[in-house]
Amino acid sequence: MQHHIFNTMRGLKMIDGCKGTQVYSLNQGNGGVAEKFLQHLQDNLRVNSMRSKSHRRNQSLPQMPNNTNVNSVAEAFSVYGLPQKDLAEPQIDPFLKFVDYVDVLADAYRRFDECPEFDRSRLYIEQSTIFRGFHDAKLFRRCLRSARQYAVDVHLKIVLSSWLRYERREDELFGVSSLTCNGLNMECPKASLLPGYNPESANDLCCCSQELADSDVGTKHCSRSISFDDDVDDYDLCFCIGDSEVRCNRFKFASLSRPFKALLYGSFMESRSERIYFSENGISARAMAAAVVFTRTKNVNSFDPNTVLELLTLANRFCCDEMKSSCDAYLASLVTDMDMAVQLIEYGLEEASYLLVAACLQVFLRELPYSLRNPFVMRILYSSEAKAKLELAGHTSFLLYYFLSQIAMEEDMESTTTVMLLERMAECASEKWEKQLAFHQLGCVMLERKEYKDAQTWFEAAVQEGHIYSLVGVARATDKRGQKYKAYKLMNSIISDYSPCGWMYQERSLYNNDGIDKIMDLDMATELNPTLLYPYKYRAIAKMEEDDIDGAIAEINRIIGFKVSADSLELRSWFLILKGDYQGALTDARALFTLDPHYMMFHGKLHGEKLVELLNLHVQEQHSQADCWMQLYDTWSSVDDIGSLAVVHHMLANDPGRSLLRFRQSLLLLRLNCDKAAMRCMRMARNDASSEHERLVYEGWMLYDTGYREQAISKAEKSISVQRSFEAFFLKAYVLSETTTDHESSLYVIHLLEEALRCPSDGLRKGQALSNLASIYVDVDKLDKAVDCYMNALNIKHTRAHQGLARVYHQKNLRKAAYDEMTKLIEKAQFSNNASALASAYEKRSEYSDHEIAKSDLAIATRLDPLRTYPYRYRAAVLMDNHKEAEAITELTKAIAFKPDLQLLHLRAAFHDSMGETAAAQHDCEAALCLDPTHADTFQLYKKAKMETLS
Repeated sequence: MQHHIFNTMRGLKMIDGCKGTQVYSLNQGNGGVAEKFLQHLQDNLRVNSMRSKSHRRNQSLPQMPNNTNVNSVAEAFSVYGLPQKDLAEPQIDPFLKFVDYVDVLADAYRRFDECPEFDRSRLYIEQSTIFRGFHDAKLFRRCLRSARQYAVDVHLKIVLSSWLRYERREDELFGVSSLTCNGLNMECPKASLLPGYNPESANDLCCCSQELADSDVGTKHCSRSISFDDDVDDYDLCFCIGDSEVRCNRFKFASLSRPFKALLYGSFMESRSERIYFSENGISARAMAAAVVFTRTKNVNSFDPNTVLELLTLANRFCCDEMKSSCDAYLASLVTDMDMAVQLIEYGLEEASYLLVAACLQVFLRELPYSLRNPFVMRILYSSEAKAKLELAGHTSFLLYYFLSQIAMEEDMESTTTVMLLERMAECASEKWEKQLAFHQLGCVMLERKEYKDAQTWFEAAVQEGHIYSLVGVARATDKRGQKYKAYKLMNSIISDYSPCGWMYQERSLYNNDGIDKIMDLDMATELNPTLLYPYKYRAIAKMEEDDIDGAIAEINRIIGFKVSADSLELRSWFLILKGDYQGALTDARALFTLDPHYMMFHGKLHGEKLVELLNLHVQEQHSQADCWMQLYDTWSSVDDIGSLAVVHHMLANDPGRSLLRFRQSLLLLRLNCDKAAMRCMRMARNDASSEHERLVYEGWMLYDTGYREQAISKAEKSISVQRSFEAFFLKAYVLSETTTDHESSLYVIHLLEEALRCPSDGLRKGQALSNLASIYVDVDKLDKAVDCYMNALNIKHTRAHQGLARVYHQKNLRKAAYDEMTKLIEKAQFSNNASALASAYEKRSEYSDHEIAKSDLAIATRLDPLRTYPYRYRAAVLMDNHKEAEAITELTKAIAFKPDLQLLHLRAAFHDSMGETAAAQHDCEAALCLDPTHADTFQLYKKAKMETLS
């Protein structure tokens, strides 16, 4: 067999892990992994192929292509090779990353607390960039909304509102155009073109949703019909243009601008003439007549667009500001689609028309990412000449190019378009953080393009601006240029000069030729930051090369416990194929392509549907929808969210247009913290919805998931008014339960959930509703009713109800019963693919057990999911109670280093305060308040610490 060696692993799209240059190859040594792999495939595929042929006589199974046989299937897998650990490398994060996030957050809050209100938008944009480095979509979107709320000028408004719209990818919704208004004032295309500062109106319904008559962008009044005054006795001046004469009132015409006033009342000879020859100025008689009408009406709405364009030229040439503003607003109102924007933006740029250019630019931005593929639009946005014109019109900014470049990087990180947009972004950067981000991202892109010298230059520029993490890029580019030892020394110096971070040791491991030292660096990286993916992947591949497939799978399972990603699922599917567990590999493949339907496996050579087809040859699956529903109940009841995703993927293959199944996908993906994929599935559910009331529910969930709770409730109410349904009542109840906590509101939520349960639905959703209803009953102290609801939920296989039932038993002082209930949940979830749910169960059980068992349970929870913060807080509290203050602070600091969390920071601040360290307490409070400015307990502690520091 021929060797198949690839020089890059880019096709694997391992965004968070082994993205760079991992190689897949087949090692053909005697008794090696590759030989066993091929033997597995050939033997199993031969046997299962015969079974499949026999089975097809009785059932209608999916048919393979005629040319598919055992050998070709084996070859289809084998040619891609196996991953090699020595050729894997982690991707450099293309966002801002800091040695000490607490310092950065605290500084951001202090500056925000002291800045003038009109400057808040800029600081919110900076904060959004910090949170983007956290990979926290909710915090990022919250900052974007706040930045839009406090935006002063039209330019910022159109960019921020377009970005908020892009976050929901409304461009993918059927029946929604780029300027369709969703009723949100912050995202309304007309509201974004209104100048002025009005943060209080941000959450109001926009004028579109209120169905106001105002359709004239730029004014708050309805379009007026022109009333022509027939009395021309006051006309005392005539402009002669060619053979035409345009009569007007000298005083009114002079009031248009200072140049006209000087012409008509100054020392020029025209001031004494009743006839002025105006033919040489390039202004037509029609435009001059329109100007005369404007002097009387102060309105241009009665003119045709060509006349207004000419009038705009006149206004620009003679500094007629009021007339220019009216022309600008009128022309902006005509921009309703891409074609119109393309036609008018040239005029707008030529005449430096602020609103017209804004309206055209808004269409381009709201059409992203498709407008990136339009050569004309791109020429307007990134050419140097067009940038100068945009700047003259008041529409160049760091934010504009930041938005454009982020989308370009998502679309194609190596494209020339991406490079040019990032260069424009760097040119517009003025703040320190802006330069850090622009230079660092240019370095990342150049590294991807294999332009290593330029990459090193940009990374070094970012370091000069104070971005320490860019030294990783300098080291990587240095290594690519053949200076590995120099890269190693650079990482050594970083570790010695700064507080150690996991990414420092991870990067140094790449340049360490000693296998033992490399493993030590990777282990240290995991200890400092257990959320780094690369060390797990390296260790997994190493174990695979040592024929320890179970160990390799266990290592990858550690990643999937806290972060489900396509590349991790791909690696595990590889290992499962090697092990001969084709059902498990098929499950992972189906889940993988739910996360990313376009993912290409094995160096970008094999599409997922082909892999599923190949594995289906020797995996006997149930193919009827009824069987799939039964299987879904089983995976759901065992808390196996990845298994449930695979079943739903299979069901959709049988019934592609079912919006209900897309909705299920979205819910499962949200449980797995795959927000982006969940939003995509929700959009598909909305597009596939067969009725208006169903579509409204999905739109409501989309709004809720992007932070618009009141609007989500409105969608639910509208859906109910069209048709009562389980999902509409459930949506309204769910959102209200999170926004209100008073007794009356809780009773209303109970009523809504009871109404939901009266409507038709399947057992899986009703189990969730029963569990939610029981939780509200607990809140209003109706424990017996809560028990009934939880038991009913368990009867229809809603396994998570065990946790709620344990809570009720605990409130009834039945601690042993609560512990036993959580043990039942742990037993059912023990063999699922959902380590995060299992970690949650162990964490919850610790609340109902004695100290030693709680300590053990929390250790397991941390191992399964290191992102859970309660175990760190519990251990720190125990240490504090035992008067081990320094150890308690260390326990919290260890977690804060890789997960700056509100609760962790608040608790550490409280510890510092109790120890009399008020400056440290204030510092932690500032960082916590940057994460959540509304957290009352932290704010009270902050005020106390601040007063003590000042006194």
